[in-house]
Amino acid sequence: MAARDSNPNFMNGVPELLILRLLQQEDMYGYEIVQAIRSRTDAVIAVGEGVVYPVLHGLERDGAITSRRRTVNSRSRIYYSVTSAGSHRLADLSEAWTNLAAAIQEMLTGGQREQVIL
Repeated sequence: MAARDSNPNFMNGVPELLILRLLQQEDMYGYEIVQAIRSRTDAVIAVGEGVVYPVLHGLERDGAITSRRRTVNSRSRIYYSVTSAGSHRLADLSEAWTNLAAAIQEMLTGGQREQVIL
């Protein structure tokens, strides 16, 4: 990353990353995703439907996920699943997050991170 680059998606990309990861494991519907994020992070991360649905719609618009309506226990729900493009996007987001988390950890522990400029 060049010296003047910034991280505009510093926290904005977190719900997208988590949603893609969950959907890579299994198809889910919106409220199920909200509950899964809360339970799998021990409520450290709690996003509401007002965050999840716009992310889902954006991911679907971008071709990263697809949706289909299913009836389960007499309830109609829209289930989402990851596409091949979504899997690639998840890999890119995961790599970016891993690099960011490592840099933050180094700052917190007093280490110095060398910046490589290509």
